Amino acid sequence: MLTPASRATKPDPADLLTWYDRHRRDLPWRAKPGEPVDPYRVWLSEIMLQQTTVAAVQPFYRRFLERFPTVSALAEAPVEAVMQAWAGLGYYSRARNLHACAKAIVEKHGGHFPATEAELLTLKGIGAYTAAAVAAIAFDQPAAAVDGNVERVLSRLFMIEEPLPKAKPLIRELTQDLVPVERPGDFAQALMDLGATICTPKRPACALCPWMKPCRARAEGLQETFPRKIRKESGQLRRGAAFVVLRADDSILLRTRPPQGLLGGMAEAPTSAWEPDYEPSRAVLDAPIEARWQRLPGVVRHVFTHFPLELTVLLAKVSRSTPAPDDMRWTSRRELHEEALPGVMKKVIAHALGDLPTPPTKPAPTRRKRSAAEGETS
Repeated sequence: MLTPASRATKPDPADLLTWYDRHRRDLPWRAKPGEPVDPYRVWLSEIMLQQTTVAAVQPFYRRFLERFPTVSALAEAPVEAVMQAWAGLGYYSRARNLHACAKAIVEKHGGHFPATEAELLTLKGIGAYTAAAVAAIAFDQPAAAVDGNVERVLSRLFMIEEPLPKAKPLIRELTQDLVPVERPGDFAQALMDLGATICTPKRPACALCPWMKPCRARAEGLQETFPRKIRKESGQLRRGAAFVVLRADDSILLRTRPPQGLLGGMAEAPTSAWEPDYEPSRAVLDAPIEARWQRLPGVVRHVFTHFPLELTVLLAKVSRSTPAPDDMRWTSRRELHEEALPGVMKKVIAHALGDLPTPPTKPAPTRRKRSAAEGETS
């Protein structure tokens, strides 16, 4: 546990900010020095980055922002369009909450983001971390934005023996104690960058760290053993069957999952229930239509947050006149990119039919030159 003596060896925020000014990451949602910060971009990036890496988020972020450039544009869009734009990014409740939050910002706040943690916490899908991050980065509020990177940095700095998640309140308290009055937004981003690029989970580059001297774990040579964590139990394996129906006009049978629950509101090839004791040899009994079903070799594997999944894939080819069952629809293979297909369903269709068609690319828009008086864009 942390002792009063360890609190006395407090790192200097100024050292971190000096390092950040030289080594800050260039990210598409991050305003450059001297540029105004767009709260919408900060919020959107923070929601996307939940449980997802920076490298994975960047291309999705750019496409999403092109489609919904403002919070008003996002609020006015149908939820189906938002889910489709999110397809492939995972954790789909984030997209539903994102849309609901955008509508609340427009309807209750006149299209302007509230600036305080307390107000931000009242919005759908915004938790303690996101509220603090938006308040700090977008509005320069002295808020402690504590993500996984920050937890790792603080755990090592103070050698916090209490394991996560129990140590979260203590880490948040220590982080809040470090937030400077000047530049709290830059400080929040600097802490994230330090954890992402220097204080990494394995082989941290301690010799390059601006807080090397006050770091207690480094002094003891134990930095890679922090943060302490309670080992998570993996969920029980579930099995099921997925049914890919290809019509003679090159259309595929799809349906939309219920709006609530896992993959809520997303598109899918019809499937059976996903259960630990599902018997693949009887999968044809769960088929959505009568057809000559072919059970394909191998299985499609996918890992969700709480359980791994194995799907047996069955394929059927039917005539052009075959109607879709109730609550299902035919979608042309050429238009699959317009459906909100989650990653597991893209795997299923690719397993049955090969890679999905590549969506058509739009020509890059031409940009007129901006005058010096107009300034630069972010």
